[in-house]
Amino acid sequence: MSAYRYFVKGRVQGVGYRYFVLQEAEALGIAGFARNLPDGRVEVVAEGPDEALGRFEDRLRQGPAFATVSTVERVDSAPRGDAGFHIR
Repeated sequence: MSAYRYFVKGRVQGVGYRYFVLQEAEALGIAGFARNLPDGRVEVVAEGPDEALGRFEDRLRQGPAFATVSTVERVDSAPRGDAGFHIR
């Protein structure tokens, strides 16, 4: 079990990115949240099994059809014990 905080940069606000992240997280059994940041990035906090987080990060880099992801920064984080995945 691992936990990460991701900072996703690119065209990721106003294109359904957070809802895409929610669907991917639920499909992979990942807990946490996604939220827009004032600087145009999306912050994603996620915890779950290592294998699922690897696939999740791949999906974060891809994004939905209308998004353009330029970078995904990953930072180690302490598990928060969240139940489910939420959009903030």
